[in-house]
Amino acid sequence: MKIRQRSYITHILNLILIPFIGLFLAVSCSKEPIRENPGDPPEPPIITFDDGIFIINEGNFNWGNATVTYIDSKTNATEQNLFERVNLHGLGDVAQSMKVFNNMGLIVVNNSNKLEVVTVSDFKSVKSIYGFSSPRYIEIVDSAKAYVTNLRNDISVVNLKTLTISSVIKTHGWTEGLIKYGKYMFVTCVGTFNEPNASRRAQVLIIDTEKDRIIDSIQTGKEPLGIVVDRKNSMWVLCTGGFDNYEPPSILRINPDLRIVEKSFSFQGISGTPSRLCINPTKDTLYFLHGGVFQMPVSSLSLPSKPLIPGNGHLFYGLDIHPKTGQIYVSDAVDYVQNGKAYQFSPKNGLLIHEYTTGRIPGSFCFTQEK
Repeated sequence: MKIRQRSYITHILNLILIPFIGLFLAVSCSKEPIRENPGDPPEPPIITFDDGIFIINEGNFNWGNATVTYIDSKTNATEQNLFERVNLHGLGDVAQSMKVFNNMGLIVVNNSNKLEVVTVSDFKSVKSIYGFSSPRYIEIVDSAKAYVTNLRNDISVVNLKTLTISSVIKTHGWTEGLIKYGKYMFVTCVGTFNEPNASRRAQVLIIDTEKDRIIDSIQTGKEPLGIVVDRKNSMWVLCTGGFDNYEPPSILRINPDLRIVEKSFSFQGISGTPSRLCINPTKDTLYFLHGGVFQMPVSSLSLPSKPLIPGNGHLFYGLDIHPKTGQIYVSDAVDYVQNGKAYQFSPKNGLLIHEYTTGRIPGSFCFTQEK
């Protein structure tokens, strides 16, 4: 009985243990380790571009290498070549400027003769509008209309609902900067592009935006480019004096109601050409480039003698002021071949806050929080 009982117990143990031994050997001999199912991969983060700064990189003339760099306002991270990365084709030849309106980014591409329209939140192309004459800058008239200045003898009227050119306003020459004042648009007009400055009629044109018609003009110094309005509704215009140094550069203060030049600040006995006139959010301080970055209160009786931010070997090329913070953004074209740089400075003391890498020839800035 004892032998039979022991055999019975052994048999039961074999029935229990043999399957576990087989399982152990199968697992031990397997070439692939057992892994837990990780589940579905996480969704990639959604990247949006509605809270930051766009840097418009001109690229080299006739190279078709214009790009856009984006700076995130919260993290200061940059996205390079944004348009091509999102849309899988290039932006075009010589990106000149950009305006944000109603979640639309309106990019003026000069040598491609087009206005590239993107959705700001994702930067996807909506439409390419053609038919311009070397376009320069864009300004919003109202929710349905915008004006685009051109290098050659007209201003394009853009229908913002249909995204088409609805008409043109004929001019006697190259139009550049523009700013809305009441129901009027004030536009700097350099004169005929291929003429010497002695023959050019340099003016600020005044357009009735309800009729899309030039109704008056104000004579200025040669080659008027930038135009801004201060807190007391005085208008300021920067005149370079001409590419051929026909006369000294100047900054004019204009009364837009009387349509007269009230005061002229002349850059006597200087070399180089001032450019990129801007104004701060409180509209009491002007900024411009002249080697370095200069700061000028609108109440000043003379031009500033020293820069707030010296050039110090940089090739400062573009300048703008953040419409909310008042911080200064200036670009460095380096040598017009390498990728450029952009710098953020404090308006209080001119100290550097951040430095960014850009594309080639960073020429202008566009802020998503313009209003």
